[in-house]
Amino acid sequence: METITGQSVPTATLLALIAAAVATVAIGTYGVRLARTTSDFLVASRSVGPNWNAAAISGEYLSAASFLGVAGLIAKYGTDALWYPIGFTAGYVGLLLFVAAPLRRSGAYTVPDFAEFRLGSTLLRRLATAVVVLICILYMVPQLQGAGLTLNILLGTSPWVGAVLVGVIVIANVIGGGMRSITFVQAFQYWLKLTAIAVPAIVLAIHFYGEDQELGSAAPPTVAEQTTVDVTTDVVVQVNNDLWVDADGTVDGGEVSGPIRLTAGDHDVSAGTSLVLAPGSAVPVVSGAPATHDQWATPGWGFGGDHPMYQVYSLIIGIFLGTMGLPHVLVRFYTNPDGRAARATSLAVVGLLAVFYLFPTLLGAFARLWVPQLLITGASDAAVLLLPGSVVSGLGGQLLAALVAAGAIAAFLSTSSGLLVSVAGVLSTDVLRGRVRDFRIASLLAGLVPLFLAVAVTSIDLSRTVGLVFAVAASTLCPLLVLGIWWRGLTAAGAAAGLIVGGVVAGGAALATSITGIADVLQEGWIATIIGYPAAVSVPLAFASMVLVSKLTPHQVPADVGRLLTRLHAPERLGVGKDREANLRPE
Repeated sequence: METITGQSVPTATLLALIAAAVATVAIGTYGVRLARTTSDFLVASRSVGPNWNAAAISGEYLSAASFLGVAGLIAKYGTDALWYPIGFTAGYVGLLLFVAAPLRRSGAYTVPDFAEFRLGSTLLRRLATAVVVLICILYMVPQLQGAGLTLNILLGTSPWVGAVLVGVIVIANVIGGGMRSITFVQAFQYWLKLTAIAVPAIVLAIHFYGEDQELGSAAPPTVAEQTTVDVTTDVVVQVNNDLWVDADGTVDGGEVSGPIRLTAGDHDVSAGTSLVLAPGSAVPVVSGAPATHDQWATPGWGFGGDHPMYQVYSLIIGIFLGTMGLPHVLVRFYTNPDGRAARATSLAVVGLLAVFYLFPTLLGAFARLWVPQLLITGASDAAVLLLPGSVVSGLGGQLLAALVAAGAIAAFLSTSSGLLVSVAGVLSTDVLRGRVRDFRIASLLAGLVPLFLAVAVTSIDLSRTVGLVFAVAASTLCPLLVLGIWWRGLTAAGAAAGLIVGGVVAGGAALATSITGIADVLQEGWIATIIGYPAAVSVPLAFASMVLVSKLTPHQVPADVGRLLTRLHAPERLGVGKDREANLRPE
């Protein structure tokens, strides 16, 4: 990634970061005053209206992958990467149609609670608890890593500093007031993130149309002035035509200190290498990415590596269906007063997300023009942070950069808060005794584990990491909810089989991708592609396992399945159900 070294930190940026953090703590503190009961901590006592809840859901859903990663992936991979923002939004259409209202009508507090309500198995509930914890921890890691990346770029701090700061704030807010507290925080943070991404995008769009720029030509991305790029991880870059650069480090296995000619083809650049590009030089791109603007604007390239069309379709399946299995999203619908409010919330979220994702798409295109040096290393998550200062000079650029910085911190804080509340709620009611004290203990423990992993595990692109988490959710909780709500033949054994098969396949792929040694060995071929994009394999396997095992165990179908499904689908005015009592005990 490109680092900003030797430059003083703009005062506006530092103040914006402090203001975003202070506002988060202050609003969370206000929520703490209203949180008294365990129900307040778990589901805000089911009193959040559709509009407020929609803003809170959008606030926690728009994670580091949305605020930073989407623009970076579009800058690198072009048209195919548009499936990320489309999928992130369209997933709520499926949630609206198939899950939101029935899930709320179940009266459950958590996804494991729903599993026991629907299928009457405490063992299945424990298995669902393990899956929820796995998904939440996997999802929190890239949020904390993104915070480290952001402060490293903006302030020059070590990557672990940002992760620790965000982790501490999130843990403190959740321990203080739980769902009641973070509902106020996340609703505020949606509007902050929208402002922080929209204003720079609009300003840069005006700048773009005021210049003679072109993104559809056969030319490669070029730098306008001499540019130094510090490579911090080993990378393979591709060069279309012979290119002279000044290098200091290791290129193609040899030590280099001075000018070197990179011939057309792929080249290995080792971590710690510095490359200096002369003004007007074409920019090498990560191997497998589109090398010219017209290739970038043409679909079919995938995301680097073999079998690009499989990558795209697998991504679509994972993101579209993964939304229906994200615990921190699902728990939000328990906070609505009833099923009708849950459905109205889903509809509002679709609109809020559709507006937001217009802007990172624009910034991704602009990043290819104005900060193309990021394409060398693949660490393009920094594009949104670096764009304003690279295009707009003076105080205006500093103010835009400060606004973006505040939005980025809000993204990490809001999503991490929702994930922590979700996993703490499950642990406190399913593992501990269900008291407020237990919720707070679970919050502390559940926050420290991903914080440790964020510091210890090598990160990849934020959206790529999140895409793997979506694949895990799509392969586990999504089939459990869809079949549990719409198919009377589902059994506890079938649901357990699907959770295990989907979790092992998709979760194993996510684990393998995060382990550098395995990723280096499996650089190409079908195995490497499936590990990188497992949803097209893991999701059908999970659904098939649930259906097949359920067919083999028909005696396990609950005797009162008709009553249970009626409760899920009948309008509230018929009065066929009431909220369940979770494992709650007084202090």
